[in-house]
Amino acid sequence: MALIRVPRPPETAYNPDRKASALLRAQVEHMHLAERRLPERYRTQIYINAIVTEGEVAEYIGKVTQAIARAHQDARNKRAKLRARPGTVLSIAAGASENADGKKRERRVADSTAKARGTKNTSKKK
Repeated sequence: MALIRVPRPPETAYNPDRKASALLRAQVEHMHLAERRLPERYRTQIYINAIVTEGEVAEYIGKVTQAIARAHQDARNKRAKLRARPGTVLSIAAGASENADGKKRERRVADSTAKARGTKNTSKKK
């Protein structure tokens, strides 16, 4: 594969005091959308409409990036902790087909529905 040389950007490419361009404003909007998906404890609480300069954009993007990395690391640690405990079974609420001891559960037809209708359910296995 051919090596492609990329020239260094000029010193004037980044000016922390310059007004943020439309491209940078769009990046702030995208980062804000990503931040809103994080749990509350990871959010920066920065009002994005107050971000005016390139320096403020860089600071905001850095903080949101760190928050996302922290959230992922905490989730990774939590999963590892759950995996480390013997006998722990993770299951999806209604879709769990095994008990904690690994035995198959018997699926029952809901009696509460039949009682609510005032009818008798005859499809149960005995």
